[in-house]
Amino acid sequence: MISGIRPSAVEAIGGTPMVELARLSRGSGGRVLAKLEYLNPGYSKKDRIARQILEDAEADGSLRPRQTVVELTSGNTGTGLAIVCAVKGHPFVAVMSRGNSVERARMMRALGAEVVLVEQTVESHPGQVSGRDLELVEEAAQKIVRERGAFRADQFRHAGNFRAHCLHTGPEIWEQTGGVFDVFCDFAGSGGTFAGCAAAFREHGRKVECVLVEPASDHHRIQGGGYGMDLPMLERAQPDRVVQVTDEEAVTCARRLAREEGIFAGFSSGANVSAALRLAQGKTVVTVINDSGLKYLSTDLWE
Repeated sequence: MISGIRPSAVEAIGGTPMVELARLSRGSGGRVLAKLEYLNPGYSKKDRIARQILEDAEADGSLRPRQTVVELTSGNTGTGLAIVCAVKGHPFVAVMSRGNSVERARMMRALGAEVVLVEQTVESHPGQVSGRDLELVEEAAQKIVRERGAFRADQFRHAGNFRAHCLHTGPEIWEQTGGVFDVFCDFAGSGGTFAGCAAAFREHGRKVECVLVEPASDHHRIQGGGYGMDLPMLERAQPDRVVQVTDEEAVTCARRLAREEGIFAGFSSGANVSAALRLAQGKTVVTVINDSGLKYLSTDLWE
């Protein structure tokens, strides 16, 4: 049923569907339920935090009308910010490592963003963004903020990241499942989805095991997280445990998602589903499809 006309793409963020991955979980004795965040306007869950961070900043006066917005991004938060800034009339500068897929930079530019690409260290490889690469991106972002008097949409520290998922994603999951699930798992990007959803679930007083998903090695191909850096968002909600996923497991599950479930997603979604299948032995596990496979066509995910 069509519920009405939204005034802009910003109001189309959120309210994503949840599906059961019945074909992948067959034989596990459990269920895997996937929140399809790749169906947001920017094709990722990061649209939610882009909207919340900017709306919170407008409300408290830290973001002025027409002020430039700057953020470090692997591409998904930047895409969300490009959409929200386009609608709200803010110039947006995305600062990104060259190690990330080219589709993301092209998409942000198409949405009106200025994209600043920062060279990787000599030890790094395309498709594998290291902690040191991210430090160089952070330095470049801080320099641009100072030079332009810009607002920094700091996804790793701004409370809007946590609030987007505590106020919206988590409650949506609870409503869609009727609160009947045992485990929640998500890949460690900025930590906001994990922390916000965990907090929302705990408000209901029923124990849900909250499991953080991480790459199995420091050098990995799962773009958007696993940088080996401190994640302040996770201080709000310590994981009950951590599951590590290899590149091969993430790639295999992403490809199976496409071929067996009709869900075209990226590396971190494959990592999430791989972990969820491991956890679903006799249990109901909720996870997140973080972004679209369209953002990785230039990578070896879809060779």
